[in-house]
Amino acid sequence: MRFLIPFPIRRRLGGWWHDRRSAQKKQALLKRLQGRGTKCNVCGWEGCSFTDDQWHPGTICPGCGSQARHRMLAAAFDGFCTAPDLDEKSLLSGKTILHFAPERQLRERIRRAASRHTTADFDRGDCELRLDISAMPQVADASYDVLIACDVLEHVPDDASAFREIHRVLKAGGTAILSVPQRDSPSQTDEDSAVKSDQEREKRFGQKDHVRMYGDDFPDRLKAAGFSVSTVDARSFPARIQSAHVLHPPVPSTKRLATNQRRLYFARKVD
Repeated sequence: MRFLIPFPIRRRLGGWWHDRRSAQKKQALLKRLQGRGTKCNVCGWEGCSFTDDQWHPGTICPGCGSQARHRMLAAAFDGFCTAPDLDEKSLLSGKTILHFAPERQLRERIRRAASRHTTADFDRGDCELRLDISAMPQVADASYDVLIACDVLEHVPDDASAFREIHRVLKAGGTAILSVPQRDSPSQTDEDSAVKSDQEREKRFGQKDHVRMYGDDFPDRLKAAGFSVSTVDARSFPARIQSAHVLHPPVPSTKRLATNQRRLYFARKVD
């Protein structure tokens, strides 16, 4: 029977069926999670709990797919962080912002706050600039007030060059907002340029396109490049915000490479 239907039509029907089934599954999931106690501060979804990812149970918003790092950054923008001057008005409003690998969950909010919001990525087709964060000759010195690169640097072979480039393109006193995957409390970053295969990278660094797993020395790397660094984690927020928005896994993952304690780094250019 399928040979009686032209292939382009079969492909469109297949896509429609897949979308329909996906929508049905999402609706069933949302119904199962109905309740109160957990609320996404990115999209506003509220229910009894979030869904799981491969690393951490109960940490993914079923409404927008936000992770702990997205909600932590949103909580900082909302002014709940105990560290000063990390709210939206101080960090984003009226600022020129270069945003690498822009997160769909926060992209529009950041764009609305900025005076100029430029998106960039090495190979994504939905960004304005195609940039290698470790070599940006297209970007002039001191061009931006803020640079955002969350979960980007673990993909970059030469992160020391990336730190220098971030420093170069920021204006005096400008801020880089950064995050990276980190195992629980390793003191030193684990990296080895000899690790080439996808299988070895996934085993050692957690993902086949990662080239390192950062340790507690990440702020020191930033300081060596001329930044002062403020580190923010779930404990930087009131307990009610931590709990309601799930800024850390409700049940810590026992997987060796899991990042149970997400951190945000606000690196200010000081020279």
